[in-house]
Amino acid sequence: MTVTVLSEVAAGAEDLSVWPASTQRLPHGGLAVGGVSLAEVADRFETPAYVLDEGEVRGRCRTYQDAFPAADVLYAAKAFLSRAMVRWVREEGLGLDVCSAGELELAVTAGFPPERIVLHGNAKSPRDLEAALRLGVGRIVIDGPSEIARIAAAVGPEGHQKVMVRVVPGVSAGGHDKIRTGTDDQKFGLSLTDGGAQHAISRILGQPQLELTGLHCHIGSQITEVKPYLVALRRMVGLMARIRDTHGVVLSELDMGGGHGIAYRPGEPALDLTALARRLRAELHKGCAAARLTVPRLLIEPGRAVVGPAGVAVYRVLAVKHTGEKVFVAVDGGMSDNPRPALYGVRYAPRLIGRASTAGRRTATVVGRHCEAGDVLAADVELPGDIHPGDLLAVPVAGAYQLSMASGYNLVGRPAVVAVHQGSARLLVRRETLDDFRSRDIGD
Repeated sequence: MTVTVLSEVAAGAEDLSVWPASTQRLPHGGLAVGGVSLAEVADRFETPAYVLDEGEVRGRCRTYQDAFPAADVLYAAKAFLSRAMVRWVREEGLGLDVCSAGELELAVTAGFPPERIVLHGNAKSPRDLEAALRLGVGRIVIDGPSEIARIAAAVGPEGHQKVMVRVVPGVSAGGHDKIRTGTDDQKFGLSLTDGGAQHAISRILGQPQLELTGLHCHIGSQITEVKPYLVALRRMVGLMARIRDTHGVVLSELDMGGGHGIAYRPGEPALDLTALARRLRAELHKGCAAARLTVPRLLIEPGRAVVGPAGVAVYRVLAVKHTGEKVFVAVDGGMSDNPRPALYGVRYAPRLIGRASTAGRRTATVVGRHCEAGDVLAADVELPGDIHPGDLLAVPVAGAYQLSMASGYNLVGRPAVVAVHQGSARLLVRRETLDDFRSRDIGD
């Protein structure tokens, strides 16, 4: 496909700073990502569609590898996973962080080395643990005291499994109460303040078939400041020093989790990855020197920051309704493919694509097609005043925690995922159809 690029000055268009780096303005109001027109994607694959820029994903993987050359970077699969994503992550040299047997099995059957996989989960099912041990995952992160005996029994007296302990460091960070996981008032991990983590560590060290390789903490998501990570790291290093003093065991790994914040709209803050890497390294070496502790290998688990900015959701407008002073623009998707606005109140910056508009801007609310008043995709955003049914809207920064949390609400079906790269588009995940729902519904 040949893309004719429109200059910035001629376009007079909106800020594209949160879009994939490959994004180009086209004549007549169009946009191309990865060298492919988004309007052409909509025509070819129908809408809603999720467009994933392979080059952006790979570039962000490399950015992490460059920033943390002496660390293990694990992609957090919960943000988005597909067979293609597994391949991209593997080829870029990252490890993988999974939370279920489903994510684990998909990754391994797609060719990902199980020894480079870490299994998480606050309530691991028997199937999760069976799959992890059968496939040979590199680490299992113990999240609660009951898991110690369960894992040890599943491994058996002659078996061996490397494990880590998820510690709650007592640090509050994150973009919303529902995604803050570093304090004692939530379901994850073992508390540092009440001694739960220390007690669990003692029990694990008493299980010869379990090898405790290190500690893990995850303090929240959508974090845009470096300081909370440094506070958590100091507390984790302090605990590692106490483990050495109490048990004579020097742990070799420290996993500081992920939660690295990104900008969803122009002008919003994002975590400075270079600053994070530099200051984490400095703090780790300083703390270990003060404690006379061997510096452990650092692990980090970015998910959103790798795939979020690489995705664009494309919708078609179904209706425009004027209600008093409000304008509602209803599209052919909604909370079934992106529940995040309803869950967290997140804000997006949708943009008209596929045609140019000379109409003045006006405030509108983009809503979905579902039978919920809370089915709002973007509240109070600026859109052309002449927007009408049949128009296309594109929403950037749509790669993470949208399709991975999609549902079958109203039996609408989950959208297709289309990869774009160097001027070509291909289907990664097909659209869910009525036949899919029928095939699962076996009762009468």
